[in-house]
Amino acid sequence: MGDTLDSMGREPGCEPGTMVLMSRLAKQFFRRSDEELLGMHLRHLVALSYVRDHDGCPQQALADAFCMDANNVVLLLNELEELGYATRLRDPEDRRRHLVRLTDPGRAALARTEQAQGAIEDQVLGALDPDERATLKQLLSTALRSVEPVEEDERTYSATTASTST
Repeated sequence: MGDTLDSMGREPGCEPGTMVLMSRLAKQFFRRSDEELLGMHLRHLVALSYVRDHDGCPQQALADAFCMDANNVVLLLNELEELGYATRLRDPEDRRRHLVRLTDPGRAALARTEQAQGAIEDQVLGALDPDERATLKQLLSTALRSVEPVEEDERTYSATTASTST
């Protein structure tokens, strides 16, 4: 049996599936994404990116998108509010639910992470040329868009969500 990814699949039943490959690749991103480099915790980056892409989304949508318990989402949002990056407002149409909005400091914090994100992507995706990276991003966006909860009135989307369990 070979000891490299390239040699996998030569024996029946040994080829890793897309789910396994994506999980392994995600771990490479997580391993390289420390708070000092990004300027924030990776879980904050992922949450803020989701809120940017779904600004004004119900708090429950974050729980659904991240497959997180509602109580853990509350804790995450408490952290983001303490940092001044996001805010929760009562939904004027349903006072029982909160809508999550990105603040200007949250937008600025996301912008500051872009260079670090690019450097991490260069490390992890260095074997892909620019066209392959663009294709990969488009394919991941399409796949995520088909399974991620989206409010009916949203008209734009940017796939930046990943698991926040880092």
